[in-house]
Amino acid sequence: MLSYEKACWEQDYRRIAGVDEVGRGCLFGDVVAAAVILPEGLIIEGVDDSKKLTAKKREALFEQIMEQALAVSVGHVDSLVIDEINIKQASRLAMKKAVEGLEHIPDYMLIDAEKVDLPLPQRAIIKGDANSQSIAAASIVAKVTRDRLCEGLWEKLYPDYGIKVHKGYATKLHREQILSLGPTPMHRRSFLGRILADQMTLF
Repeated sequence: MLSYEKACWEQDYRRIAGVDEVGRGCLFGDVVAAAVILPEGLIIEGVDDSKKLTAKKREALFEQIMEQALAVSVGHVDSLVIDEINIKQASRLAMKKAVEGLEHIPDYMLIDAEKVDLPLPQRAIIKGDANSQSIAAASIVAKVTRDRLCEGLWEKLYPDYGIKVHKGYATKLHREQILSLGPTPMHRRSFLGRILADQMTLF
């Protein structure tokens, strides 16, 4: 999990930012990205792709990452912007916001399968969250941040949609609630075409 980081350290890059996003495939809510700079040589046991971890394990690792990281930042892009510029560009924008929010400017960025529109040295790594500790840490921070929004603020705003259960993904429950109640202002209208193909009056 440190092979990419070690390659950077060998080239005298010291502040390596791992960057990842979550919520790309959701029907509801923000896409959320995180950027994390960990101390050189630090190994956090158990850090892995956030999708492979239980919620309890993610929460524990989130706290450890927040305590030990040199810098952590989170970037959000909401559903209106997602609909306007498309989800790929919105994901890249969220990543850019996350990096720009870091307390320290990174020397190098390791990014999960994407490019960040900043003039900094960077590398896109396919399945980066399973192969780089820095990217995995960013995936955990982004996932926990978004899940807390789903379980807290967004659930309170729209209690009838089951947001805390499905986290905005296209589950059977979520699709049924959209068809029954109509989309909320936080639903991504550009994602709902197939689901609401026969319900266009809801728009």
